[in-house]
Amino acid sequence: MPETTTASPAPRGDGPKHVAIIMDGNGRWAQLRGRPRLFGHHAGAKRVRELVEACPDLGVRYLTVFAFSTENWKRTQTEVAGLMALFRRYIEREARALMAEKVRVRFIGDRIKLDEKLVCLMDELELLTSGNDGLNLTIAINYGGRDEVTRAAQRLALEIEQGRLTHKDVDAETLARFLDTRVLPDPDLVIRTSGEARISNFLLWQSAYAEYDFVDTLWPDFTAAEFAKVVEAYSNRVRRYGAAPA
Repeated sequence: MPETTTASPAPRGDGPKHVAIIMDGNGRWAQLRGRPRLFGHHAGAKRVRELVEACPDLGVRYLTVFAFSTENWKRTQTEVAGLMALFRRYIEREARALMAEKVRVRFIGDRIKLDEKLVCLMDELELLTSGNDGLNLTIAINYGGRDEVTRAAQRLALEIEQGRLTHKDVDAETLARFLDTRVLPDPDLVIRTSGEARISNFLLWQSAYAEYDFVDTLWPDFTAAEFAKVVEAYSNRVRRYGAAPA
C-alpha cells in the first residue's frame, strides 16, 4: 500500500505547501446577475485555471478543490446534469494546458455514481499527467469526508477479514493508508469562499490540524491576487499541533 505523508509543524514564515479550497458561491454569483446557477459554475471553472497558474509562484505544491460533494446530488436534475457536463468539458479542454504547465491531476471521491464517460476521462487525465512534476491538482468529485472514511474502514475491514491485517495493526496511520488522499500530504490551509463558515464534510480526517480561512468573496470573484493575500497571511500563523507555545 502507498505510504502516507505526515505533516510536520510549520514555523512562522513558512507558506502553505498544500492548500484546499471549498469553492462556494457560484449559484449566488449567477443569481445576483439574473442568470441561471450553471452560469456561475462555468465562471467558477475559469477561476480554477487562474489559481492553478498562480500556485507555483506562491510556493504551493498541492492544490485540492471541492467540485461536487456527495450531498450535491440533492440539487435539481438540471443543475446536476449541467455540472457533470461541465466536468467532462473541463477535462477535455484543459488537458493540453495542464500538460504544458506540468500539472499532475488526481481525482478523489466515489466514482460509482458518476457516468461512464466522465470516469473514463478522469482515468485518462490521471494517466496522461502521471509523469508531471509541477503542481499537484486534486479534484474532489462525488466526495464527502464521512463517505471517504466509511469506504476506508470497509477496505480495512476486508484486509482483516482476509487475514492480511489484525485488529492490533489498526491505528490512525493504518487507516490513513486506505483514504482517497493516501499519497497526498495533509492540507496546511483550507479556504472557503462566499462567507459561509462551515467545512461541509470536506477532508474531515486530513484537516484535523489545518489552518482555516473563511473569506466573504463569492468563488467566481476570488482572484489570484486575493488568493495570494490569503496564502501570504498564512505565514503569520504558528501551527502548534496541540503543543503549548514556547
